[in-house]
Amino acid sequence: MPNISTLLKVEITRLARREIKRELASVKKTNVAHRHNIAALKRQVAALEQKSMLLVKRARSASGSASAEMPGRPVRFVAKGLVTMRRRLGLSAAQLGRLIGVSEQSIYNWETKKATPRKDAFAAIIELRSLGKRDAHRRLSEKAPKAATTTARKRNKTARNRAKRAKRK
Repeated sequence: MPNISTLLKVEITRLARREIKRELASVKKTNVAHRHNIAALKRQVAALEQKSMLLVKRARSASGSASAEMPGRPVRFVAKGLVTMRRRLGLSAAQLGRLIGVSEQSIYNWETKKATPRKDAFAAIIELRSLGKRDAHRRLSEKAPKAATTTARKRNKTARNRAKRAKRK
């Protein structure tokens, strides 16, 4: 026959485990609820960080000249970057030159690292970095086509030269 003390000990252990299990059930429910809340807060923080980054990008692109230099980090001219920007905008060297206000040859020299742009041209390049393809083409159409005016000037000059030669004869 089993000893009464061992039976009593087994029964007490069983009842103690049952009571502990009952008490821990409410703690477990609370713990699960807290974990759900923490997960929801993490998702919310991630979404807010994404919105914040988007707003920062928009502010940089809208500021134009403020994007020229970041505090402690000046913008450098890189020939490869100019080529990439020109291709991204879908412009020829002549068109990009018209937007910046320089010749096609200057653009070529910058892209081949034979020269670097002056401050005023560099400021115009920095301003163009924030433009999209449509905006660049819109600006091109707004500006007077330089090629047509130079062609007209050449024609006038040629006509003047012919008139001078005719007078000499």
